[in-house]
This record gives sequence, C-alpha cells and structure tokens, in this order.
Amino acid sequence: MRRMRSAGTYCFWVVGGLLACVGAGGAASDADQAPIVNLWPDGKVPGAKGSEPKDVPSVQIYLPPKEKATGSAVVVCPGGGYGHLALGHEGLDIANWLNERGIAAFVLRYRLGPRYNHPWPLTDVKRALRFVRANASQYGVDPNRIGVWGFSAGGHLASTASTHFDAGDAASTDPIDRASSRPDFSILVYPVISMTDRTHKGSKRNLLGPDPDPELAEKLSSEKQVTKETPPTFLVHGNNDKGVVPEQSILYYLALRRAGVPAELHIYEDGKHGFGLAQKDPVLGTWPDRLNDWMGRHGLLEQN
Repeated sequence: MRRMRSAGTYCFWVVGGLLACVGAGGAASDADQAPIVNLWPDGKVPGAKGSEPKDVPSVQIYLPPKEKATGSAVVVCPGGGYGHLALGHEGLDIANWLNERGIAAFVLRYRLGPRYNHPWPLTDVKRALRFVRANASQYGVDPNRIGVWGFSAGGHLASTASTHFDAGDAASTDPIDRASSRPDFSILVYPVISMTDRTHKGSKRNLLGPDPDPELAEKLSSEKQVTKETPPTFLVHGNNDKGVVPEQSILYYLALRRAGVPAELHIYEDGKHGFGLAQKDPVLGTWPDRLNDWMGRHGLLEQN
C-alpha cells in the first residue's frame, strides 16, 4: 500500500489502484473522517454517464478498534426507493452499531434512478462485495464472513446480491473482478423483494423505468430467484408498514424455507416504514437484539 499526505489529508491506494482519502487524525467511526473509496478507478466506471459523485459508486469504510475486531464485515445498502440514499439512520447508525460489535462496515453509495436503471445498482453492490473480499487482509476481514445488509429498496438490492452473485472472473487482470460477489449472510430490513407482487411502485419505476420488461421484472423478483446457494438471511418488518408491505419479507422467507436456506423472520405488530434501529421505541427497538443473537449463532461475533 502506498500513501501520500496533502493539506492534512492522508490518501492511499489499495488493491486495483483505487484511491481513498481520510482526514489526518480522524477515527473511522467519525462520519466526517471515515474514508470513502471509489469502487472503480477514475474513468473506469462501467455505464457511467458522467464523473460527478452521483456517477461514481463508492464505499465509506468504518472499521472497529483492532482489539474488538471479529473479522466479520458487512456491505450496508441504505434505502431510498432507488432515488436517494438514507445515509444517516440506514448508513452511519448501522456502521456504528456494527463497529460496536467488532464488525467492519462498508456503507455503499450506489447509483440511483431515474439516471441509472438496472443493471447498474446491482453491478455496484456486487463490486462492493468483491472489493471487500479482495482487500480482506488489509481491512482485517475474513473473506468467508462478508455479508450484506439492506433497508427498503436497499433491501431489494441486498436480496438481488444474494440471488444474482457469481464466482468472479478468474482470468481478469483486475484482482477485484477475480473475487466472488456472493455474500456469506444477508440482513434485510423492511425490504422491497418483489417487482411483480405488491411491489413498491417508486422503487420499481426508479430501478426498471416507466415501462419495464415483464421478464426483467420477474428476474428481479428475489423471491423467485432463491436457490440452496442463497446465503442465510435475517429479516425484520413492521406489520403496519404501508410503504413496503410485510408480505414482501414473508415471500422471501417462504422461498428461503422451501430451498432449505437458514432464515429468521420477525414481524413487529407496531412498526411503520423506515424505523431503522428504532432506538426510541421500547418494543420495536428490541429487534437489533434479535439480530445480535442471530449473528452470534452464526459465529459472526467471534474473534478470529
């Protein structure tokens, strides 16, 4: 790894020649200091329509203290209907929650509609998973304990990453492209799942355009793409969610069950859309404890 310093900022290059910058003296848990790494080198973003931040997918990296690090890592996909990103309560808050448990967090800034339709958000999350795996040793990550966590439309993105992964291109000259994009586990919070059955219309429009191909909508309905290779999944939803109905999570859970994939589903009686960690609700706010239990049972909280 090569490093330079300029105007109080440290910049370094990682696998694949990707640039990351972080302010000198900043902690990884500080939102203003956590480094942002572009997932492709300058001018190499596939399908890019420009060079503004909205055209350049990236991850913001939050690492736990070394003495707490478990080796587990999560690519976090904030929601926002594929039209914006809820980087606060579905990004930074989640990174801090993970870091407290010794888990590295990579908050994904993926490309959005209507400027970018499918396949570009899926291309971005797959690249993020490859990036973490290819750079696992640098970040103190176990390449076999890399998961994906998505909220709402970000939950759809995480579920498509869990059902449309590949082993990587062994012949590629890019070490990132040689890595697998399969998540080892998946966490889905009030996720959009289906593009055909009681879907969230705004997410569908932003992802697939105003007049989508029915075959493509079928292909991107995650409940119809589950196989025995789909990773173990934790799901949570609110019963009175009017934005993304709880049937979305139920469809995916039933598909996982039929395929023999380990899965856990929690539906809270009182939970509207977008509750995040629900820290101010004494009942709904217990759901992260259930996730903590689930992660513990799957060995994700054990230090290497």
